[in-house]
Parts: sequence; C-alpha cells; structure tokens
Amino acid sequence: MPQQVLLTPARQDLLALVAGAALPLAFSPVSWYPLAIACLAVLFVLWRDAAPGRAAWRGLLFGFGQFGVGVSWLYVALHTYGQMPAALTAFVLVLFFVFLSCYPALVGWFQARLLAGAGPWAWILGVSALWTLAEWLRGWLFTGFPWLAAGYSQIDGPLAGLAPWLGVYGVSLAVALSAALLAEGWRRRNQPAVWSWVAAVAGLWLVAWAAGRVDWVRPAGAPLHVALVQGDVPLSQKWSPGSGRSILRRYTDMTLAQHGGDLVVWPEAAVPYFRDQLEHGFLAGLQRAAEARHMDILLGILERRRVHGRVRYYNSVISVGSAQGVYRKHHLVPFGEYLPFAAELGWMMNDLRIPMSDLSPGPAHQPPIQVDGQAVGMSICYEDAFGAEVMRALPRATLLANVTEDAWYGHSLASFQQMEMARMRALEGGRQMILSTNTGVTAIIGSHGQVVARAPQFRRWVLTGTVVPLQGVTPYVRYGNRLVVWLLVLIAAGSVAARVRYGRGRPR
Repeated sequence: MPQQVLLTPARQDLLALVAGAALPLAFSPVSWYPLAIACLAVLFVLWRDAAPGRAAWRGLLFGFGQFGVGVSWLYVALHTYGQMPAALTAFVLVLFFVFLSCYPALVGWFQARLLAGAGPWAWILGVSALWTLAEWLRGWLFTGFPWLAAGYSQIDGPLAGLAPWLGVYGVSLAVALSAALLAEGWRRRNQPAVWSWVAAVAGLWLVAWAAGRVDWVRPAGAPLHVALVQGDVPLSQKWSPGSGRSILRRYTDMTLAQHGGDLVVWPEAAVPYFRDQLEHGFLAGLQRAAEARHMDILLGILERRRVHGRVRYYNSVISVGSAQGVYRKHHLVPFGEYLPFAAELGWMMNDLRIPMSDLSPGPAHQPPIQVDGQAVGMSICYEDAFGAEVMRALPRATLLANVTEDAWYGHSLASFQQMEMARMRALEGGRQMILSTNTGVTAIIGSHGQVVARAPQFRRWVLTGTVVPLQGVTPYVRYGNRLVVWLLVLIAAGSVAARVRYGRGRPR
C-alpha cells in the first residue's frame, strides 16, 4: 500500500487542526458546502492508519479547530454583553471547546481500536456511522449542543434532499460517507479502480438529490400575509430603567403601520417587562387594534407565575388577536437561562450580568398557537437547533415560527448559523418557517429550506411577505431521530462484526 501522506506525524497533527478550523467555512454565511466533505476526508485519511491514541489526539485537535473558530461568537455573548472578564471568558471557552472536541476524539479512538484491519467498505461504513452517532450524542447529552453538525452545511447542496427522510443527522451521515469514500480513494489513488470511489460519491449525491424531489405536503388554506418586526433595540438600552415605554412604542408603531397583514410577529422578549408589569390596558389596547385590522400578533414577553408557592419565570410568546394562546420556552440555554449544578457553579454567575438567567422550562409538549385559523408551531431562539423537539408541533401545525433575541451575538457568525438551522427545520418538516429577530437575521423561509425574503441586519425593519400553510407528514416528522439512530447503530455494529469476522490479520 503506498504511503498516504508525506508529512511527519507532528505535521499530520497540525493538518488535523487546520482542517477543523477550516470546517466552519462550509456553514453560513460563507456556505462553501463541499468544504465540509473535504475537511472530514482529510481527518479520515489522517485516522486511517493511526494508532488509537494518535487518532484520538487528531480528533481532539480537529474538534478544537472546528469549535474554536465556528463557535467563537460565545466570546461576544459572555464578555461583550455578559460582561464576564476577558481572561475568565477565555478560560471557560477553552474548557468548553475541549469538552466538545472530546466527541471527535472518541470517534478517532474507537475507529482505530474497533476497525483496524477492516476491509475498505467495513471501515467506510463504520467510521461514517461512528462520526454521525457522535454528532447525535453531542446534540443530546447534557441537554445537547448540536451546533455545527455536518448536515447543516449541506442545506444548499444535493445531500439536503435526505433531510425530510432522516433529518439533519441523515444528511450528516451522507457527508461522512462522502468523506470516507474520498479518503479511501486517496489511499488507493495509485490503483486502477480509484475512480470507482469517486463514482460511489456521485451515486450517493444522485440518490440524495432524487430523494429531495419527493413532495410530502400540500396547501392547508389560503396564503397568509406576514409582517416580521425587527426592532433593532440595543441590549444596553433594552433592560435599562426608563427605556421600556419607548421600546413598546417603537414596536407598537411599527406594527400598527401595517395594513392588510394577517400575522405580525415580534422577536423574543420584545416586551421589556414581565407580563404582569405592563401598564393597565396595554394588551387590551393592542387587542382592540389587532381586531380592528383583522390581524393576529405574536409577541415575545417574559412571564412570572406562582407555582406551588414558588415564583417561576418563563420566556414566552403570547398571541393577541383572533385567539389567545401562549407558548413557554422548554429547552433553556445552560448558563444563559438557567444554571446547571447551581450549588457548584454559582460563583460563575457572579461574573455574568445576563438578564433572566433563572428561568423555568415550559412543558415539553405544548399545542400550536392558533392564528387566523392556522396552527403555528413555536420555538424560541436556541430551540430551533433541536429538530426532534421542533417537530413535536407537527403534523398539527401548518406553519413554523421562531423568535430570537440575537443582539447577544453582535456582528458574529451566530445569527447566520441559527438561520441555517431554521432552514433545516423547515426542510425536515415540510413547512414554511418565519424567523423574527431583534437585530437580524429576520427571514421568511420556504418549505424546501430556501430563503424567500430577508431583512438587513442592525436596522429597524418590517419584513413583509406571504407564507402558505401546509399539511402533510414527512418521514422525519413521523419517526424523528429514532430511525437514523438505529440505522447508525446497526451500521456501526455490522462494520465491527465484519472486521472481526473477515478483517483481522489482513494487510491494510
């Protein structure tokens, strides 16, 4: 077998770090989606003949580059707006990035330990399944952090056609398979059949593209005219005493200036008061104005309620207009909306100044909010990163909506990455998604994940457009992540069994 790479082991380690750091360029806003496959292919080549310890180290370096670049926006949230000291912020983020990097490190160790000596197909299938299982575990364990799962990078590529069938992790599996096929082709580049590996990649992409041609949904009523209100309120102003009335007036004026809108959506926590703190008659006046204009309004607001003798705080969306409803955020952000292990980590919050960092979760299963005769499946901010949770509103919901306070991220990658995930949710569920934010990216997303309309960032703006309510059930809505997880387990187990049965002792 020819030498794979003409680099010293230390330089191969450095190459793993560089490949990981380049991977975020495959995601929004750069969106060079083939780069995701190229970066993973480099890592897989570096893993193929490495000992378990070395493979784990290269996985750790790859992950540190991936998350250190791709999730660098956390520094903005914690230091710039959370006012955590710079040195402490850097220390906390290094620990967090190392933790996230443990997932690719474990994949590297397991594939080297369990698949060493395996035939090409056993290794290709095994390493792809292990990589995707690790992504799923990262999105589930310890409340989950699914950011930068490889499947999201493909939202504009042919592999996205698998999303309505298997969700984002099914797309991740296709990315990993493509990378493993190319890696194996690189290993065997001097052999006559080298182009068969490239042909296998092309065949996989063709199958995914064809799968995306299946249409699972149909209209469920007349189109709705929507208006998404982007208030562009700086965080420094939003929670300062004396600013609340002017912020309410801004949103109210921008809303009432709309004529003919069926649905108006305000961002997360657009109302800078608790619901019970609002001046008497504000919501009643907004209700009368909405009824007079034949519109429904969804607005982000904070609530506090006494439950079993204790005051609980909720990040909520309420409806004003033809029907009254409420959605309370269920999947809260660790360290941002609640503190895990409060007894041990309470010292950390002394250095953070994050409003509403002691929230309670709403119920896991909440009915869609009714607006203009249609059911809207709600999510708030971070929740749209969890496909199986967003799909709980389907098939009953005919439209999906997410509201976000994205001023926390400043001029970083985060808002674009979140819009990319919202696009994946629309594609998985076969529903249009409306994304209403404070500073951008505010957008209307089609049921195939395409951006139909988008507002400019950091400007007061009302984005208007038309959305079509849809009904129908995609396979992903029906089965969630269960199908792909069991598929991954079977592939991984089958690959290991094949290596044990047929591969032991064979030359590589």
